[in-house]
Amino acid sequence: MPLIRNRYGKGRVRVMRLHRDGDRHEVSQLNVKAMVEGDFAPAYTHGDNSTSVSTDTIKNVVNVIARENTGLCTEEFCQVLATKYLDTYPQIASVALTVHETKWSRLSFDGKPHPHSFVLDSNGKPTVELSSVRGGVTTMSSGIDGFAFLKSTQSGWENYVKDAYTTIPPTADRLCATSMVASWKWSGKPLSYPATNRKVLDTVLEVFSMTYSKSVQDSLYRMGEAALATVPEISEISMACPNMHFIPMNLSAFGLDNNNDVFLPTDEPHGQIECTVGRG
Repeated sequence: MPLIRNRYGKGRVRVMRLHRDGDRHEVSQLNVKAMVEGDFAPAYTHGDNSTSVSTDTIKNVVNVIARENTGLCTEEFCQVLATKYLDTYPQIASVALTVHETKWSRLSFDGKPHPHSFVLDSNGKPTVELSSVRGGVTTMSSGIDGFAFLKSTQSGWENYVKDAYTTIPPTADRLCATSMVASWKWSGKPLSYPATNRKVLDTVLEVFSMTYSKSVQDSLYRMGEAALATVPEISEISMACPNMHFIPMNLSAFGLDNNNDVFLPTDEPHGQIECTVGRG
């Protein structure tokens, strides 16, 4: 029987890079998944490992490139790492990297950033996905996973299909919150990947916060439109937004009303709203 496709690699390669620029330090904590494809079929079909690169070696290359490139942002680090695999092992035809970053935010005291002290920023993990084919194109996207945001008004859900199965009441004023997974594809190199990534997030948050939302769908599309208009170096943006629901509590048993003041937070089950917005 034919071997249709194969690939292998190393997952959960965790590495912390410390870059020293005088007294000022930068930290970058990454979780890397590196997968390779190429001339490895004999290991599957004939028990022949002669072309196989050990997954432990794949992990070691991550650490070596980390040591040699402490100051690169995650996107640039991924580009160097993929090139290293292709340059070192001719039997590798393509490399796929998926990297999640643990964010550490610099502490400030009396308005002055501290040179080497940080606090864990738990709102979302920045991500990078890169695919590089020998003799072909390299594609890369950046994004964020689990980025939570909320507004307490200026959101509604009305004029939807109502039938015998519908129980949710319409509203023109509700809490709207999500834990977003988003990614954007690069079509050009920005002056700074970190600064441009921040610009994408700042743009979508401004649209979400400053405009009335007829639905999560409505907000997502306009957020995507604004990101593309603001950042010419990206060709499309994909967003997946599971609702974080806040259900008004019934306080009538206590002789109290509830004028959208007290809620039960829940995210199971949740609405899952997704879209991709691209250039025409």
